[in-house]
Amino acid sequence: MTSPETIDIAKLKAEWNKVLDLLLIENRIAWLAYFDARLVSFESNTLTLDFSDSEKFAAPHDFKKARNENQKSALQAAIKKIFDITPDIIER
Repeated sequence: MTSPETIDIAKLKAEWNKVLDLLLIENRIAWLAYFDARLVSFESNTLTLDFSDSEKFAAPHDFKKARNENQKSALQAAIKKIFDITPDIIER
């Protein structure tokens, strides 16, 4: 079993596409809600995500109002399957 102490932000970023691919297969709505998240930090088993890039396009696609606990749980489940950890997730 992997512990959060053996995972860092670089490892998460290196394998993040695997998380997104799995999320796309298992829960397309959650994938839509999180596909453009940027990984900011991972400390004390807390993953911080940033969505400011979604505001840079001519037609912003901010799904903040659409994201809910079910989608966050789906993201956590995908992370669990890839990294064997279940982080708390903070969105900013």
